[in-house]
Amino acid sequence: MRFDATGKVSLDHIYTQPDPRPYFTALRPLGYTVPQHAKPYFAKLVREYRDTHGVAVPQVLDIGCSYGINAALLKQDTTMEALYEHYAPGGEDRRTRAELLAEDRARARSRRPAPVRVVGLDTSAEALSYAVRAGHLDDAVHADLEREEPTAAQRELLAGTDLVVSTGCLGYVTERTLTRVVRAQGGRSPWMAHFVLRMFPFDPIERALAALGYRTTRVEGLFPQRRFASAQEQEGVLAGMAAAGVEPGDLEADGWFAAQLFLSRPDEPKRERP
Repeated sequence: MRFDATGKVSLDHIYTQPDPRPYFTALRPLGYTVPQHAKPYFAKLVREYRDTHGVAVPQVLDIGCSYGINAALLKQDTTMEALYEHYAPGGEDRRTRAELLAEDRARARSRRPAPVRVVGLDTSAEALSYAVRAGHLDDAVHADLEREEPTAAQRELLAGTDLVVSTGCLGYVTERTLTRVVRAQGGRSPWMAHFVLRMFPFDPIERALAALGYRTTRVEGLFPQRRFASAQEQEGVLAGMAAAGVEPGDLEADGWFAAQLFLSRPDEPKRERP
């Protein structure tokens, strides 16, 4: 196993495949579940935004969206377990990529979509391409906003965002990306909801958002993200947490990465989209 600088097992290869099967096959034994925990919170925020601002179809930007998992959960009446069964059923899977895409598009058409539009932001062109063609994402922004300012075309895709969400990428993605997303809105301030692993401090992001006029609160409780892939990964992550002054909790001690949910909203109402 290869480990990254944070002590986590490197799973970079599963995000750049032509379809999501390697992603789900690798994560299913680890019990990756945080998108399922996020679904009711994101759906509730979409409803609240719709009611508060009178926006019939709010636009959600999913940062680090990979193959559009959060979008599929939000827009379709499905679950993580159903997605695991679909993409990682076990045994030999003889379906071609084209056949899998056809199944996904048919599933998306057969289900009454929720009144929400989801745009994905990711550095993986392969994952974004699949998610859009499958009907999970409505549009995609292929960019690394940690390194570069968005282009004019990317800013146009980012503009009009009502809610920014993420389920685990913050820590690798920092306040640089979030600041660039907000500045692409032309004066509007989207709501935000981020599930962040406890091993990553949220303070720098909270300070950067505060400078943009946001107030952040943390939702009580912890959420399991996935199991540690090995005893070595658990030891490395817990050592890093201890060095950062973060006391491991019950979930980490029991072998799980634990995430916290941070909600950020602008202090003052901004000019709304017509």
